[in-house]
Amino acid sequence: MKTYAEMSREELENEITQLKKEYQRFQGMGIHLNMSRGVPCKEQLDLSMQMMDVLDSDSDLTCDDGTDCRNYGALTGIDEARELLGDMMENNPKDIIIYGNSSLNVMYDTVSRAYTHGIMGSTPWCKLDSVKFLCPVPGYDRHFAITQYFGIEMIPVPMTPTGPRMDIVEKLVAEDEAVKGIWCVPKYSNPQGYSYSDETVRRFARLEPAAADFRIFWDNAYGMHHLYDEKQDYLIEILAECKRAGNPDLVYKFASTSKITFPGSGIAALATSPNNMDDITNQLKRQTIGHDKVNQLRHVRFFGGIHGMVEHMRKHADILRPKFEMVENILEEKLGGLGIGSWTKPLGGYFIHFESLPGCAKAIVARAKKAGVVMTPAGATWPYGKDPQDNSIRIAPTYPSVQDLSVAAELFALCVRLVSAEKLLEEKGA
Repeated sequence: MKTYAEMSREELENEITQLKKEYQRFQGMGIHLNMSRGVPCKEQLDLSMQMMDVLDSDSDLTCDDGTDCRNYGALTGIDEARELLGDMMENNPKDIIIYGNSSLNVMYDTVSRAYTHGIMGSTPWCKLDSVKFLCPVPGYDRHFAITQYFGIEMIPVPMTPTGPRMDIVEKLVAEDEAVKGIWCVPKYSNPQGYSYSDETVRRFARLEPAAADFRIFWDNAYGMHHLYDEKQDYLIEILAECKRAGNPDLVYKFASTSKITFPGSGIAALATSPNNMDDITNQLKRQTIGHDKVNQLRHVRFFGGIHGMVEHMRKHADILRPKFEMVENILEEKLGGLGIGSWTKPLGGYFIHFESLPGCAKAIVARAKKAGVVMTPAGATWPYGKDPQDNSIRIAPTYPSVQDLSVAAELFALCVRLVSAEKLLEEKGA
């Protein structure tokens, strides 16, 4: 089999003619499918429906320490929820704050607090001439949206299969006091599905930042989101590693149950050092008297403990695994050996990352949309939505049915072939 790059002009022209006929067939199918975000499907949401039955009007809503979940109080969350999320996040419950329904909201608040009031007595970021954040790329668009909203300069750092390029991270953090943070999705990263290696985590814990208020924003959103029982990525626990390295205050660690129970109705948490905890709760007690304790209790009684959560996540995996494998198989069948793209094969998380030929990603996504499949905008995985190579595409296989996903994957592969052939033909003409 020839790669597209090896084909002659005539061969490429013939290929394009056949591909356009196939593309027209897809256009005639009347497809209407939005897979632009990593959203759980209905079958996943159904897994948590029994959570609606664990509390009713006859339920005792009192915690073990006597806290009445119907009333005010418990600023950092009920003890039972801190224990459950502590087991999930591999942290001491005393180092955890339970929030409302969204870890993204907690991240926004954390940036906002640093911007207006500073971190542990440091100058508020809003009073500084320059504030910068490091952004592993490709990365999570909603992270980038937060820092962009506050006018923080974002500096891309290349991702590798073992995590961000740590030589670049270490240099920038050590040399520039304006660098105040870095976004991280350390396990089954968004969008590549990579997990940080032991060495990467240890180097993070041993950073020597020029800024005393530098913090690692460690968004462990997919810590329990494995696709396989027998093949799972392992991640060193960052707070313990920072403590060992003599940098206990370096990390804010975020997580939630949003893709475990109900997105939008889960519980979020932040784990960090005692010093950071004091700094955060000093602000938090002015913001709220406490978050939704009834929902916290609902989650605790539904799972019954970490073992119940692990079993629950196996059910998620059983739903998602066939979708990921089907997309990977279709990509291999339709694109393998053509030299026009590569893709990740993650062991967990919510995304597959596709890397096209340079200059093709936007055109591929546009072609798919024109035929009825809406994908994440090309460039969204880069700060400011600007991918300099125009080759990064995020595939979100979770929401569509298996049948719809099969059609979408076939169409996507066709769009990759068509756009790539047209690009290479244009280059040969030039």
